[in-house]
Amino acid sequence: MKKNNKKGNKTAKQKVQNKLEEKLKDENQIEGRNPVLELLETGKDINKIFITKGEKHGSITKIIALAKENGVVIVEKDKKQIDQMAQSENNQGVIAIVPPYEYCEIEEILEVAKNRNEPPFIIILDSIEDPHNLGSIIRTAETAGVHGIIIPKRRAVPVNTTVAKVAVGAVEHMKIARVTNLSDTINNLKKQGLWICGTDINTDKIYYNQDLTGPLAIVIGNEGQGIGEKIKKNCDFLVKIPMKGKITSLNASVSAGIIIYEAVKQRG
Repeated sequence: MKKNNKKGNKTAKQKVQNKLEEKLKDENQIEGRNPVLELLETGKDINKIFITKGEKHGSITKIIALAKENGVVIVEKDKKQIDQMAQSENNQGVIAIVPPYEYCEIEEILEVAKNRNEPPFIIILDSIEDPHNLGSIIRTAETAGVHGIIIPKRRAVPVNTTVAKVAVGAVEHMKIARVTNLSDTINNLKKQGLWICGTDINTDKIYYNQDLTGPLAIVIGNEGQGIGEKIKKNCDFLVKIPMKGKITSLNASVSAGIIIYEAVKQRG
């Protein structure tokens, strides 16, 4: 009987541990020293920060000081525990647990443009599924002065831990809206005076020969199929990046960067 009870207790403890691990996976984590520092400096909500026990030098010291200043709880864990909690290999002994990412409304993106006294400049992402691509696009868009990014709720990666880490802090400075229907969103933006530029390898117009000034939204498509046919039909015009080699497609984040900065150049 005693043997069975011990086995039962062990099973019960394992179930509790599994639940805790699942709960941790569901929480939004920001990992790495620079991303966590950036998060602290923006004043965003942080539930708590885990650091490797004994790490009290370099940028860790600054993280601890800023956390105390902002009233954020610091918890020390053994390196093994930190590594078990981490969702990436390069956590650098620092994990911040934050509330789920707060998406904005499209009106807030347009308000950013209005406050800067600039014509709206928006990026629309159609079914981007790779978090590294989304993170890179957010980072590029932020450095280029894009007013906001729109992503769909279905068949696309959300803003998660990996996205935030790849974006290296840009997530905290970029307005991102998440919508149910991209086609309806595009039509609403057109009604508000924006031109919609789609990207398609089969069009004749080269991106640098197209006017990308004025109120503009650029649509970047899925890593494999590009933008959907329905969305393509809703675009005012389509552009392509010329391919000179044997490979006929570019990584989505690379394509986005090329066209975004052509727009930056034209917009002066």
